[in-house]
Amino acid sequence: MRLLFDQNLSRRLPRILQELYPGSIHVRELGLQAADDSVVWDYARDHSFIIVSKDSDFQQRSLLFGAPPKFVWLRLGNCSVAESAELLRRHSVTIHTFDLDPIQCHLMLP
Repeated sequence: MRLLFDQNLSRRLPRILQELYPGSIHVRELGLQAADDSVVWDYARDHSFIIVSKDSDFQQRSLLFGAPPKFVWLRLGNCSVAESAELLRRHSVTIHTFDLDPIQCHLMLP
């Protein structure tokens, strides 16, 4: 399971979380940091990524189109990279279980 981190999250997260989410990447590394949500969505779908973002637009898109790709919505205000990483570590079992669930298309983390 690989995560695609949206532009509103730190580009350091894939490296920090590599042991839990190997092969994850940030949109900046793909040149997609300024891309429309639809482009990021299509890339994630075509390359088997789960999108991780603070952007509620992806949640709406997941309700409209379903999966793939799946979407993890981090409902955090301004926070540090360490706090974002800790949230994703703390919920890693939930995220891995979500990835295997054929019905769920989005997951909200507090």
